[in-house]
Amino acid sequence: MSLSSLFNLIALVVTLAAVFGWVNHKWFRLPHTIGLVVIALGVSFAGLLVDALVPALGLQGMVRATLTDIDFHDTLMTGMLGFLLFAGALHVDLDHLLSRRSAIATLATVGILLSTGLVAVAAYFLTGLTGLDVPFAYCLVFGALISPTDPIAVLAILKQTDVPASLEAKIAGESLFNDGVGVVLFTILVAIATGGDGHGAALTPGGIAQLFLTEAVGGTLLGLAGGYVAYRAMRAIDEHNLEVLITLALVMGTYALALRAHVSGPIAMVVAGLFIGNHGTRLAMSASTRDHVEKFWSLLDEILNSLLFLAIGFEVFALTITPMTIWIAVVAIPLVLGARFISVSVPIQTLGRWHDFTPGAIPVLTWGGLRGGISVALALSLPPSQVRDSILAATYGVVVFSIVVQGLTIERVVRATVGRR
Repeated sequence: MSLSSLFNLIALVVTLAAVFGWVNHKWFRLPHTIGLVVIALGVSFAGLLVDALVPALGLQGMVRATLTDIDFHDTLMTGMLGFLLFAGALHVDLDHLLSRRSAIATLATVGILLSTGLVAVAAYFLTGLTGLDVPFAYCLVFGALISPTDPIAVLAILKQTDVPASLEAKIAGESLFNDGVGVVLFTILVAIATGGDGHGAALTPGGIAQLFLTEAVGGTLLGLAGGYVAYRAMRAIDEHNLEVLITLALVMGTYALALRAHVSGPIAMVVAGLFIGNHGTRLAMSASTRDHVEKFWSLLDEILNSLLFLAIGFEVFALTITPMTIWIAVVAIPLVLGARFISVSVPIQTLGRWHDFTPGAIPVLTWGGLRGGISVALALSLPPSQVRDSILAATYGVVVFSIVVQGLTIERVVRATVGRR
C-alpha cells in the first residue's frame, strides 16, 4: 500500500470515528465505545442488506478488501495494543493490585487455564453433535483466545461504571495480566494445532514450558528494565514535553524489542505502565509533568479506543454469514459465559477460605469479564483451515454480545449484587 493510500485509509477511519461518535453523543447517548460498535454494526448490516439486494455494487467485496488492507490483527497486536495497555496500566493503583495479588494472579492463570479447558470440551461436544467435526486442538485454540478478558474493553467500561474499589482492582488487574497470559497460551496452542512452534520445530512438553516462561518472564523483565530506564531519564530533568516523548519512546521501543526478542509485548507494556504510573509519577515527575503525561495518554487512549471499537463493528464484513455460523455465534455466548462463571467461582471459593471478597464478586466478575478486539484479532490471525470461519463466527458473536449487552448492563448487575459504594 502506498503512503497516500495509507493516509487516505487512516483519514477515512478517523473521520468515521468522529462522525459516529458525534451521532452517538447527540442522539443515542450510549457509552462512547459501545455507541461506536452499535452504530458501526448497524451500518455494516445495512451495507450487507444493500449488497444482497444489489449484488452488482460489490459492496461487501470492496469493504472486505479495505479490511484486508488494514489487517486488523497486525494493526492491533503490533500497533495499537502496546499504547492501549500502557495507557490502561498507567492509571491503575499498584498498591490496590498488590493488596489483591493472590486473587488477581489466580484468576489470570488458573482461571484462564480452567476456562480454556471448559470452553474446549464444551465446544468439542457441541460441534460434534452438529457434524462440524472440529479437532480438539482447535477447540483449545478457541478456548484460549476467548477466555481472557480484554483489558481495553474492561477498562473502557470501568471508567463509566460505579464499582467498589476492591472489586474494581480485581477486575482491572485480572484483565491487564490475563491478556498477556492468554496471548502466550494462544501462541502455544496454535503451534500444537498446526504441528510446530513457528520456526519449523515440533513442540515438546519441555519446549512448551520454555516458551511460556520465556514469553511471560521475559516480558516482565523487559517491562521493568524499560520502565526503569525511562524513570531514571525523567527523574534527571523537568521538561514536560520531553518527558511525554520519553514515555512514548518507552512504549514503542520496548514493544519493538519484545517482538524481536520473542517475549510477551503485552506483559511488558502492563509492567512498564504500572511502573511509570506509580513509581514514576510519584518520584520522577513534577506536578506539571504529571498533568501533561496523564492528559496525553488519556487523549491517546480515547482516540485509539474509538478507532478500535469502530473497527470491531465493521469486522462483520469479514464473516461468512450462513445459518450455521449464526447458530455457532449464538450458542458460543452461553457456553463462554458458563465457563467464565466456573473459572471465576472455583478460584474465589477456594481463596475465600483465607481472604475476604466483596459480596457479589462472582456475578460481577463473570458479567464484567468483557471480551474485545484482542479476541477478534487472534481469531483473524489463524491460518486458513476448514474450521477458521466457525471459530471467527463464535468469537465475533461472543465479543459483540460482551461489549454491547454486558457492557450496557454491568452497572445494573453491580447495583443488584453489590450495591452502591
